Amino acid sequence: MKFSEYFLQHTVADDVNIIPVMSMEGSDDLIESDLPETLPVIALRNAVLFPETIIPITVGREKSIKLVREAYKKDKILGAVSQKDAKLENPKPEDLYEIGTLAKIIKVIEMPDGGITIILQGMRRFKVVEYLSSDPYFLAQVKYLAIDKNPKNSKELEAISGSIKDLALQIIKLSPHLPQEAAFAIKNIEGYSFLVNFISSSMELESMLDKITLLREDKLKSRALKLLEILNRQIDLLKLKDDIQQKVRVEIDQQQREYYLNSQLKTIQEELGMSNNTQDAAELKQLAQKKEWPEYVEEVFEKELQRFERVNPNSPDYNIQLSYLRFLVELPWDEQSKDNLDLKHAQKTLDQDHFGLEKVKDRIIEHLAVLKLKGDLKSPILCLYGPPGVGKTSLGKSIAKALGRKYGRLSLGGLHDESEIRGHRKTYIGAMPGRIINTIKKAGTSNPLIVLDEIDKVSSDFRGDPASALLEVLDPEQNTTFHDNYLDIDYDLSKVLFITTANNIGTIHPALRDRMELINVSGYLAEEKYYIAKDHLIPKQIEAHGLKKGDLKITKRGIDTVINDYTRESGVRELDRQIAKVARITAKRIALDEKRPASIGSKEVREILGLPTYTPDIQKGNEAPGVVTGLAWTQNGGDILFVECSLSQGKGVLTTTGNLGDVMKESATIAYQYLKANPNYLDLNPTEFSKKDIHVHVPEGAIPKDGPSAGITMICAIASAFMKRKIKSGIAMTGEITLRGRVLPVGGIKEKILAAKRAGIKTVVLSVDNEKDVKEIKEIYVKGLNFHYVNNVSDVLEFVF
Repeated sequence: MKFSEYFLQHTVADDVNIIPVMSMEGSDDLIESDLPETLPVIALRNAVLFPETIIPITVGREKSIKLVREAYKKDKILGAVSQKDAKLENPKPEDLYEIGTLAKIIKVIEMPDGGITIILQGMRRFKVVEYLSSDPYFLAQVKYLAIDKNPKNSKELEAISGSIKDLALQIIKLSPHLPQEAAFAIKNIEGYSFLVNFISSSMELESMLDKITLLREDKLKSRALKLLEILNRQIDLLKLKDDIQQKVRVEIDQQQREYYLNSQLKTIQEELGMSNNTQDAAELKQLAQKKEWPEYVEEVFEKELQRFERVNPNSPDYNIQLSYLRFLVELPWDEQSKDNLDLKHAQKTLDQDHFGLEKVKDRIIEHLAVLKLKGDLKSPILCLYGPPGVGKTSLGKSIAKALGRKYGRLSLGGLHDESEIRGHRKTYIGAMPGRIINTIKKAGTSNPLIVLDEIDKVSSDFRGDPASALLEVLDPEQNTTFHDNYLDIDYDLSKVLFITTANNIGTIHPALRDRMELINVSGYLAEEKYYIAKDHLIPKQIEAHGLKKGDLKITKRGIDTVINDYTRESGVRELDRQIAKVARITAKRIALDEKRPASIGSKEVREILGLPTYTPDIQKGNEAPGVVTGLAWTQNGGDILFVECSLSQGKGVLTTTGNLGDVMKESATIAYQYLKANPNYLDLNPTEFSKKDIHVHVPEGAIPKDGPSAGITMICAIASAFMKRKIKSGIAMTGEITLRGRVLPVGGIKEKILAAKRAGIKTVVLSVDNEKDVKEIKEIYVKGLNFHYVNNVSDVLEFVF
């Protein structure tokens, strides 16, 4: 049988070669006597030579090269035996299989690296009897094995060979590295022996041992069946590999597709000048890797980053998205500062920075104590209310310092846009986060102390009601999921310590007021102001004006003069300004080398500050009938006021002047009607009231006045006018009256008592229900004052006359 030349890709050792395979017709008809009993043997690595087949062999060993050259010069005959371990460089006889093939050298090809490649033709199987020598190459005595002839008309062998062909063709189809020409060659092979030997040599079987097993088999049928078994195993393995490769190929194809598209997109972006997009995205990813934040925030960030990477840098949306992503990574989520739970340190810090304010300090220490014991506690929301200048705002900074927290401040005065609290949606041009979230970002921690200043001055208009937005911020049950419109992600505000300040809690939204813990920060006594000036304000102004510690010395009498003659306030803001003026004059004198006193007393203060700005509200002794001293509360603290009453002939008409509010006018009416209904208290003829017109006036008419607390003051003034008797000197009073003559309690007691003490009052008349308010005041505030508590108007009239 003749075959045309064809090519088959075959792997030998590590080399891939294209080799011709021809039919070796007549190779089995060699004369037994012509076969040499002694053969030079070449050791094959990763190859088995079968009869009737041709394979290329790369020869690199010195002894193998020498063997080939000598054999090629003689009869071109040698023995090809496979070695058991292909990694052995210098195998010994025991490292070779006992079965081999007689081979003829068809061609020798000299290689550039000094090695050679030979084309071997397999001729006859043999078994090594013994190795005669190993040097300079292997020389062995061999015994040739019997040849199993191709049987004639064997149906069974024909069926087996048909199955072998089919399986071989399947293997070629499943093996992409095998050429399709091999399928053509297999289809045209007719000899059973050549078919088995060809496929055994050509196919990549599982192991070398499978090929050696086939080579050992003497019977053609047995060899064919064994090959059939091996091919079936090979097909199962190839099918499994193909399934795996198909699955992997789908994933790889998808990755390659994405890589290709991303490469194309990158090129297009570079052409359009969009390279900044990649740089910004890489910077954001780097920042995000270092960030500690909840999983839901990370998911939003990844989603928004993917959207950002698709935006053209020349688009208006680019900077909007970039600003949003940067804000996300810059906002502290889980970064918290550790609270300083040293209670003594906190108390010391608060006392150093502020004089008095014991209620506030005690509340902060209580919070720290619970936090120290429990380890976790929702921050309280405190509202410090009181007159201006008493240190409400600066107290917030002092508390932050004591706790070791970051400090932030929001001024809410005049705020009328809800978006200032909740922020704007980022889709709007110029959108910004709310001031709450922005302050937390500036603080750099998620648990700062934030002062919401002037919360009583929040207003509302068509843009919304900020007070309603603050309800969520200041509610411990809701602020764990505070929603800022710009951020569009819930943020936990429960770790933030909010401190609000107000001058008048009456103007705060009722629902908002209900969410806060109210702490009254009242005004200071003159004595307290002295210590504040001495320990805080003067050292501050010395530092602010570049003076040394001994350059500015103000005596106690000098400080008292500034307090009494140049300030009228509950706080110390104006006092600070006046001391600053003294410091400036002192600094000017030092700079000009002018003569200056060693210390500044009362006389020097008047020379520097000029004529006294305020005349102290000294109680004028109730020097005339119809004049009574009352006590009032103002936004600047307590004050005294004088109620004057005069009578004239008329018809009993009551007139009120002095810029009085409706409530105060009603108090005058109630006082007049009560006396008119009860003239026996004054030993008066009832007809007197119908013959006299009554005029009630409260001086300083430019200042609006209102409230019910002047009730007993007015009734005493009217009674004094009708009785034409002065009341006791050194008395001031405050209290509301009813038509039945009861005296009701009023507010602002501490401020009113401070005003009474400043004015030199000796006795204060109050409702008996205000006694508890007086007892809450420290003894230093009430030292030198007498308090007379009354239940009804008769008690008042009896005491003052």
